[in-house]
Amino acid sequence: MSDYVIPVFIALIMIAGLIKKVDVFGEFTDGAKENLRSAFEILPALIALMTAIGMFKASGGLDIISAAISPVTELLGFPGECIPLAIIRPVSGSGALAVFESILTDISPDSFPGRVASVMIGSTETTFYTVAVYYGITKIKKTRHTIASSLTADLTGFILSALTVRLLLH
Repeated sequence: MSDYVIPVFIALIMIAGLIKKVDVFGEFTDGAKENLRSAFEILPALIALMTAIGMFKASGGLDIISAAISPVTELLGFPGECIPLAIIRPVSGSGALAVFESILTDISPDSFPGRVASVMIGSTETTFYTVAVYYGITKIKKTRHTIASSLTADLTGFILSALTVRLLLH
């Protein structure tokens, strides 16, 4: 059944276009042009973001910050193994997936850190990437309270991930 969802959806769009007498192909190509234009506009911000992440990880900065804050996080019941994931997740989805994969491989998916990492990866957002994309497309220069509120939401997600796993799965 699920194999037919996309073809049926495409057929419904084409039928609706025919009924409303809309040039579906022309609208599709116009949308593709607009999206390519948007991609080129946000590309410099994304390249800078990915370069900064690579430099941060390669320099050992991630390890230094993780070691520095691990005593506090351990007191709060947050697994030290998940600190690098909490630091990288708001910045990079692919970097977060690499850290997540190493937690699952090195420790175990069924361990407390593995479960916390699994909940974190599913309940938090790549804040800076999202802001760079959406604000770049809309050409908004001042993010005002967006970053602070988004990072607060991420921090809440990290803390509640550990709490939820401790209460429900540990």
